[in-house]
Amino acid sequence: MLRIKRTYGPPTHGDGRRILVERLWPRGMKKEAVAADAWLKDVAPSAQLRQWLERWDKFRRRYRSELGANPEVWEPILAAEQRGAATLLYSAHDVAHNGAVV
Repeated sequence: MLRIKRTYGPPTHGDGRRILVERLWPRGMKKEAVAADAWLKDVAPSAQLRQWLERWDKFRRRYRSELGANPEVWEPILAAEQRGAATLLYSAHDVAHNGAVV
């Protein structure tokens, strides 16, 4: 099972493997507080693509295309999910419009 969760929430037992999917470390967060098992910077949207977040439909299409061109960056997520629960951690304030949702 794959879940998504903001990094600013506390870790829970049901999170399973916690994977940070942001290019930048969450502002003001210590390593212990994030409690990430892995940090996959390259699975996050590119800096150029993040400019498209305001145009959500275009952002989703372009981000999926970006991910499709680089399967090696997201395959560890699928592997983690196959072994059990996995949670993608993101730091965006908008819980409905962010890379982890896509």
